Amino acid sequence: MPAPEPTPPQSSLPATAAHFGAHVLTEASARACDIKAATGGPPCVSSVPAPSAVSVPASPPLDAPTAVVATPIPDLERILRPNGLGTAGLRLIPREQLPTPSKPSAATAGGRLIPGLYHHQVAEPDPVRVEEVSRRTKSWALDEVSLYPEDWEEQFDGFSVGRYMVVCHPDAPTIDHLMIATRLMVAENAVDDCYCEDHGGSPVGLGERLLLAHTALDPVYTTQEYQVPWAKSLYADAPRRAYRSAMGYFDQAASASQTDRYRHDMARLHLGYLAEAAWAQMDHVPEVWEYLAMRQFNNFRPCPTITDTVGGYELPADLHAQSAMQKVIALAGNATTIVNDLYSYTKELDAPGRHLNLPVVIAEREGLSDRDAYLKSVDVHNDLMHDFESNTAALAADYPVPTVLRFLRGVAAWVDGNHHWHQTNTFRYSLPDFW
Repeated sequence: MPAPEPTPPQSSLPATAAHFGAHVLTEASARACDIKAATGGPPCVSSVPAPSAVSVPASPPLDAPTAVVATPIPDLERILRPNGLGTAGLRLIPREQLPTPSKPSAATAGGRLIPGLYHHQVAEPDPVRVEEVSRRTKSWALDEVSLYPEDWEEQFDGFSVGRYMVVCHPDAPTIDHLMIATRLMVAENAVDDCYCEDHGGSPVGLGERLLLAHTALDPVYTTQEYQVPWAKSLYADAPRRAYRSAMGYFDQAASASQTDRYRHDMARLHLGYLAEAAWAQMDHVPEVWEYLAMRQFNNFRPCPTITDTVGGYELPADLHAQSAMQKVIALAGNATTIVNDLYSYTKELDAPGRHLNLPVVIAEREGLSDRDAYLKSVDVHNDLMHDFESNTAALAADYPVPTVLRFLRGVAAWVDGNHHWHQTNTFRYSLPDFW
């Protein structure tokens, strides 16, 4: 008797969406009540309790949660709309016309745009929020984790992390929500700089350093005798102190599934670091496709993937894990990371040693001039962006669940904000003379 034919695989996304549909629609109704109240409209009654406020401890170790009162957001309607091709269906508040992005400020007007680079212009980030996030971040870096010595201060300030996070998370309801992302971003950069790159980093022994740092995100559970020295090791250097502290704040604000999602994405990042380090040790230039594979791991993915935590809501784990959603997130990370390759190109050329980036790899592997390799890299970025937007639009049209739509809008906002920060950060970046 012949074996029965296997059942064709079926996507679980429709069933998952249906399972969460009633839940998220109720949440959307509750958010509508909140929006009306925040904008001065008549009160309405919601059948579900308000979501918990973000809890922020004074300093690690974390104590019992302390409620944070959310302040009304100016121009709330503006930040609740999407932008970019294929995102018209993501809007939660109908608008007849989208606002015109504001002109660059005096501080950023000198930023140069890469000719031919596909992108979307965004509004300048709220300067009040930028200033407050910057102030709190520096206080945390110096007072809580002793992140950097005095002679690194100019570089820390020049990174402009406050501008970065405010422009990338336009729907964050409070400064405290923005600080969740900001601490993590600073901690990730401390690991990159101190372990891999500018400030004493080396590919030699990187695996051990990354593994021990990762335990600040994903705790070790062992016998009491050995638990104590591990716990002490989390204070051994600035990257581990920063990881431990930033993850502590994130744990207080995120659900268990959001926390596990972030740990997974950070493991991806660290794996990408190790691949690049191996090539450096072998003095090897990978094939272009190999480099792009590495960049899908060593990229910005951990940042946009927490957009729901920073926004004060949750994309349910079953929806986040769907292959269509994973593809959208991967494409977003890939496109934003190639933006970094392009804007940091001259900075890396001026640094000691050979730094791999997409133009360098294309020039080496495909025998192109530096200029032609750079211009081809722009085309690669644009193709990734178009794929990101078409896949986002298809997912939004097929499964218009409110949390899915809001999450997709948040990822798109991160993509656009990431480009804006790179383009306008003239302290860090300048462009080659290829035009």
